[in-house]
Amino acid sequence: MIRVQCFLLLSLFSLSLSAQTYQPTPANIQARKHFQDNRFGLFVHWGVSSMLGNGEWVMQNRNIKVKDYARLKETFYPSQFNATEWVTAAKNAGMKYIVFITRHHDGFSNWDTKQSDWKITNTPYGKDVLKMLADECKKQGIQLGLYYSTLDWFREDYPYTTGRTGQGTGRKTGGNYDSYLQFMKAQLTELLTNYGDIMSIWFDGHWDQTNPEGSADRSSRIDWKYNEIYSLIHQLQPQCLIGNNHHLDPIPGEDFQMFEKDLPGQNHTGLSFQKPSDQLPLETCETMNNSWGYNITDHAYKSTRQIIHYLVKAAALNTNLLLNVGPMPNGKIQPENLDTLKQVGTWMAKYAPTIQGTFGNILPAQDWGVITARENIHYIHLLSPQQKPFIFIPLAGKKLKKAVLFSKGKPVNFKQVPEGIFLYTEEMEMDPIDTVIELNWQ
Repeated sequence: MIRVQCFLLLSLFSLSLSAQTYQPTPANIQARKHFQDNRFGLFVHWGVSSMLGNGEWVMQNRNIKVKDYARLKETFYPSQFNATEWVTAAKNAGMKYIVFITRHHDGFSNWDTKQSDWKITNTPYGKDVLKMLADECKKQGIQLGLYYSTLDWFREDYPYTTGRTGQGTGRKTGGNYDSYLQFMKAQLTELLTNYGDIMSIWFDGHWDQTNPEGSADRSSRIDWKYNEIYSLIHQLQPQCLIGNNHHLDPIPGEDFQMFEKDLPGQNHTGLSFQKPSDQLPLETCETMNNSWGYNITDHAYKSTRQIIHYLVKAAALNTNLLLNVGPMPNGKIQPENLDTLKQVGTWMAKYAPTIQGTFGNILPAQDWGVITARENIHYIHLLSPQQKPFIFIPLAGKKLKKAVLFSKGKPVNFKQVPEGIFLYTEEMEMDPIDTVIELNWQ
């Protein structure tokens, strides 16, 4: 008995030590590089919550009881879901990956899980949308990441009594995290076993068990046992990237850092107090209106120009943009979103080389715009009109060979001084969205 106890203690210590000293595999390191080069992806918030047309937090916001919310399963029938249309829209927009909501905070599983009856294959629709989406992504060469909520407003075993949300959904037992952890591990095993290569697991919900963002103490009220969860994922698919939307600095076992509706270093939302990592790839996610899930009354759509500027500014900070759509209950992406994605795609068809495969953090944002780069080339993105007939680029060191308009190859007049480069814009044809100047250095 003593020998068994010692073995168990040693095993637990080894698991903890392995998480603290996490060493990504060569495949994982390569996947990080590929992820960073992608720069642009599509986020898809969708499930039974779309039927109520009031965003993905509707169960929490309206304190809908589990017994009432469960009725949505009986009428959810996304008859017009078409994986080809979703993936094609993303690909034509210049996106390289899709992150799909497999399970949001309402606990509904968008695949044929064997761990719960609260799933899409138990609706009148009955089909496994994740399988169709995974097959289509593979067919079109788009990588697939999976969002997975660690928070649950539906299940009895989630430890909701210590959480910030989900108090009004009528649960009685108080939760059992050991049971809930096993449930999550079984579901993650399904997702990483039955749906091909998965680019990433995008966790969300940790903050439910902490004080609000900005508090001095953000420690979790439960032990999530991420060492077990992260180790399982990396065992099943070593290249799979793990990110966690905990609004904290990255912890051991995570492969990229995410920001919610903020660029790294900004905190307009009150969620982003964490510092950008200088070790991991970065990603920011943003909505096309003000909602993640389908909201029938939210018409505050961002313009094509706003979205392109967000993408460009993200790239200049060495950061990906994960742009969200919230499809309608019938499975169709809103036409307003499709129109904007198409226009962004027209821009990307010309300017993608100045975004994808580039690196950033060349200079802080200037009053005229930002810079992206690759090898001996810098791309100057002029995003704001200037009163002066020139801009100054404080880059010194190498000799500048030439400066040209990226879109047409026309020379741009410049003067190099020890402190940097003057680019003369007076006779230049300016683009209404982003005038890109390519600088070629020796």
